[in-house]
Amino acid sequence: MHEIPDKSVHLMVTSPPYYNAPFDYPGLFKNYEEYLDLICSVAKELKRVLADGRIACFVTQDVRIKGELYPICADIIRILTEEGFRYRDKIIWRKPEGYIRISRRSGVLIQHPYPMYFHPDNLYEEILIFQKGKFDYTYVKSLKREILEASKIDVEEFNREKWYLTVWDITNVLPFKGRLEEGIAAFPEEIPRRLIRLFTFKGETVLDPFLGSGTTSKIAKELGRNSYGYEIDLELKDVILKKMGYTQTTLTAKFTSHEVEVTERKDAKRLRTSLQEKIKSQKSVVNKKPRLTPVSKNLARNSKRKSGWERLKHTLPTLKAVEQRLKHAKERNLSPSYIYTLERLKAHRAKENIRE
Repeated sequence: MHEIPDKSVHLMVTSPPYYNAPFDYPGLFKNYEEYLDLICSVAKELKRVLADGRIACFVTQDVRIKGELYPICADIIRILTEEGFRYRDKIIWRKPEGYIRISRRSGVLIQHPYPMYFHPDNLYEEILIFQKGKFDYTYVKSLKREILEASKIDVEEFNREKWYLTVWDITNVLPFKGRLEEGIAAFPEEIPRRLIRLFTFKGETVLDPFLGSGTTSKIAKELGRNSYGYEIDLELKDVILKKMGYTQTTLTAKFTSHEVEVTERKDAKRLRTSLQEKIKSQKSVVNKKPRLTPVSKNLARNSKRKSGWERLKHTLPTLKAVEQRLKHAKERNLSPSYIYTLERLKAHRAKENIRE
């Protein structure tokens, strides 16, 4: 990250690639050591570019490959603390249970309901929060009043959405066909939105060294922050620009209200197409029909009998889950009939809450 001046970044928010995850990054790294070397190089540069007292956040989780669980969270904590960062906090990002399908892991016990066949499905990720030294709070007093007011956190929202807890319930990016992030392991916008509001002032600078589809820079722009973003995959360049609301015309227009600089380095690669081909080949193997036990046959019959309304009710078991899905549907301009159905379900869940 030689393009970034020393101590010029006020917050880092990123989600590193999930090491060789079968349905995201199959075979991206030669081995786990190569992956850890990448994290080490990021940590060294992060120490240089991050201002004193400021925050770095990693959204990640351990990855299981061919039965072996790789301790990514523990290794990131080790690497960052060895580099001199203070391990400040951990937030659990919990995804709605309705979005977690019965996978091959938990499904093993359904086929073999005996001890030692239990393998849980994961519905959370970790937000690891590090700090470079101590923050000088006299800096806050030196800021102009308009900056402080523009950066002020809505305490009502803070309490209502329970930001104060170490568990954040946030809907993951839904796998709708045709979405901008299709085929990309993107995190939801709410995560960088909270972190940027909690750890930066308006006009400061946010960094994402694994930019992906551009979510962090998009939210930084919306919140009046500057940003640096690095993405090795050139195939994601157009996705990033589109997500941020830029086209080739707006990038070169003199009337644009934002300065944008796009630099293509020699070490950039084209990865998305090849990764998607590997993922499809794996899915074709997974999608082969398994032999069903009497129990799983009955489950399959029952699921087929459920109407679309019943399936939606099962998928969105709480009012909050419905509200989050409805918000996402409106933001993505999904079909009016689908939005109407979600509004019906929202009213239904609200009545249930009143009865309780």
